[in-house]
Amino acid sequence: MADSTDPVFQIQRVYLKEASLEQPNSPAILLEQEQPAVDIQLGVEAQQPVDGIYEVSITATVTTKIKDRTVFLVEVKQAGIFEIRNLPQDQMEPILGIACPQIVYPYLRANVADIVTRAGFPPVHLAEINFQSMYEQQQGQAQAANEPSRIITTA
Repeated sequence: MADSTDPVFQIQRVYLKEASLEQPNSPAILLEQEQPAVDIQLGVEAQQPVDGIYEVSITATVTTKIKDRTVFLVEVKQAGIFEIRNLPQDQMEPILGIACPQIVYPYLRANVADIVTRAGFPPVHLAEINFQSMYEQQQGQAQAANEPSRIITTA
């Protein structure tokens, strides 16, 4: 039987929180033969809705353009709910900034590729992300700016 002070890390749920697709210049842009430029932006955030329960979400925004005209814009927010209890405070931010996003990200990648394909385009396959490196880079930027590093927001 588990002691109430034993560390707990459990995935409660992984879910698609938000998804949108825009093709503002179709159908004309679909007749273009030029290859579009692709821009991908990622963001990670965590919040604690109740004690011991955390939501970690990753947002991907994929914008493709030919010259200055948008071919399509896809924004997907994939989230996971995690129960995390009885861990030292200094371990919480790395877990929320590295371990949880590593669990959620494959679902995000699949949903982005699926939405783009269903829109009639070749799939956009997001590259693998080293969340540890990304986390360490954010920590370094926060320290350089003399700001506290916080990825947790309270709902």
